Amino acid sequence: MKHENRIHFLTHKTHEWMLSFIIETADGKIIVIDGGTAGDAEHLLDNLKAVTGSDTPTVDVWFLTHPHLDHTGALIQLVSTDAPVIIKQIYHHFPSRQFLAKYDVNIGATHIDKFYPIRAKIADVLEFATQGDTYQVGEAKFDILYTHDASFTEEAYNDSSMVIRITLAGQKLLILADLAKSGGKKLLAMYGDELKSDFVQMSHHGQGGVRRDVYEAVAPKCCFWCATQQLWDNDVGLGFNTHGWKTIETRTWMEEMGVKHHFIIKDGDAHLTLPYDLD
Repeated sequence: MKHENRIHFLTHKTHEWMLSFIIETADGKIIVIDGGTAGDAEHLLDNLKAVTGSDTPTVDVWFLTHPHLDHTGALIQLVSTDAPVIIKQIYHHFPSRQFLAKYDVNIGATHIDKFYPIRAKIADVLEFATQGDTYQVGEAKFDILYTHDASFTEEAYNDSSMVIRITLAGQKLLILADLAKSGGKKLLAMYGDELKSDFVQMSHHGQGGVRRDVYEAVAPKCCFWCATQQLWDNDVGLGFNTHGWKTIETRTWMEEMGVKHHFIIKDGDAHLTLPYDLD
């Protein structure tokens, strides 16, 4: 099967927010970023089959940014049901169960607890990634710019997000996952304008994540929004921009920054061949 350098940005198949990317390289490597919820697992598998041309697709590397179930659920579902997929390597940098139980007042360790039952099945391929690591997967380069900082306790799950910069076909995609304000401030202090990337995945689904100055340093030409229709409109039934999410504020930042290209999970799957025309 002939491969291309492509970003596959997958839509949600439940009512929940989620994050799911497949990165395909022209030399035939397949990389997954997160994968979405358990309810998104079948759609992810179908796309992997289509991208690889195999009923038993092989994923060379799977990155898990943090243990929220809208990021890990699909992998947990596929592994726990012995789905027909071969995974060669999984990288993560999750905080401890004790840390999350102590500092997350809403969900405690309930999300990471769902990950534990599959660890025995993936033990041979599961590795800890650390800030500063670089992984070359075929033609794609993955730089780990940030991992969990235990001094950030206000948003224990979100600020544990692994930040990844992907370089492929001369273009850069910055994965912010659910990074929040404290993590974003540290990221900006460490890298400044070195964060500049062609594409950015909007942190925390485009609301309540990093602040505007981080995006200004990234200076993206294209944004990936992991936002459902409700979240995109900040509307749970009372009208446009009537809920408490910050999506409209973030959308305004991007408009004022002149970003013209946007892909949003509410609109379905997006498949971009790189280099992508961003003019």
